[in-house]
Amino acid sequence: MKDNQAKYPQLRFKGFTDPWDKRYLGDYVVDYTEKTTQENQFPVLTSSQQQGIVLQSEYFSDRQVTTDENIGYFVLPRGYFTYRSRSDNNIFVFNRNDIIDKGIISYFYPVFGLINADSNFFLRRINNGLNRQLAIAAEGTGQHVLSLKKFKKMETRFPSLPEQKQIGEFLECLDDLITVNQCKLAKLKELKQGYLQKLFPRNGSKFPQLRFAGFADAWEERKLSTESTITAGGDIDKSKLKEVGEYPIFANALTNDGIVGYYDSSYRVEAPAVTVTGRGDVGNAKARKVNFTPVVRLLAVKSNHDVDFLENAINNHKVLVESTGVPQLTAPQLGNYKIFFPTGEEQQKIGSFFKQIDDTIALHQRKLEKLQELKKGYLQKMFC
Repeated sequence: MKDNQAKYPQLRFKGFTDPWDKRYLGDYVVDYTEKTTQENQFPVLTSSQQQGIVLQSEYFSDRQVTTDENIGYFVLPRGYFTYRSRSDNNIFVFNRNDIIDKGIISYFYPVFGLINADSNFFLRRINNGLNRQLAIAAEGTGQHVLSLKKFKKMETRFPSLPEQKQIGEFLECLDDLITVNQCKLAKLKELKQGYLQKLFPRNGSKFPQLRFAGFADAWEERKLSTESTITAGGDIDKSKLKEVGEYPIFANALTNDGIVGYYDSSYRVEAPAVTVTGRGDVGNAKARKVNFTPVVRLLAVKSNHDVDFLENAINNHKVLVESTGVPQLTAPQLGNYKIFFPTGEEQQKIGSFFKQIDDTIALHQRKLEKLQELKKGYLQKMFC
């Protein structure tokens, strides 16, 4: 009964009722063995687990890590598949070249084409639900190697070619939609970074490059300790907290020299506040208007300052954590940090502007996550 159920996916397109048949991957896979005959014969490609096939110069920040001595490397034509044959964790991800007519790929990446199979379907078939089989087929005690020969001997279920085309076209459209939204999100984040560079003074200047109409005064440099009340963990007085409010949740807790604080759903900060993480792997403290990171500093902002402005001002200039080992930010260190402040009215303009951008970014992030979750659901239901 169980084997019979495995022949039929949970969700199918109308008109398809036949069982999926077990087939060897080698029934569809054709080796492609063209190699380069001269240095840099084609653009060098990288096969990434997260981004798919990309130009190596773009993947590694405008530089090519492969040496010019790439004669004998594999050629990867458009529409052909590849994968990294060596893995430290038994995870193998297959990609298809959809970006250029021909590229160069390392000889650690076997190249193959297809016969009698839909390319869009096959790409999702081999990347979905075959992890265990791939791990078993891989050889080696340290770094595991999955040869193309072993890959071709694997068995899995395939539907008829017309059903493959229906499924492949549907999932390709869904992936295209995800890619479009990823690009929109990336552009929004890039746009915000551009405005952060221009709407805040740079390199010691008292004037930002870009300003809202009607503002021309110089910004004033001040310590955070003079513009906010900074607390950390057990330093918080519960009498200053209330049970109902719209601001970040923060609670009184045991501390290590007043450094560590934890959130608690029982209390909320009464005044507008910014929380700053007190630890980080790269030594930069991160400010957020609402933050559920356990190790934080709390800035209760004075009434003449805008909380959205202060959040972006801190993040734009980066609060460097002065510590060895795991960086930790104490309340006095944060208080001594200096940033430039404009008038309250200009702060509100800047804060409101960045809040709109952040809200738009959050909206697109949620949309992208829903699309990715939708794809995950379809993959589970449309394959045996």
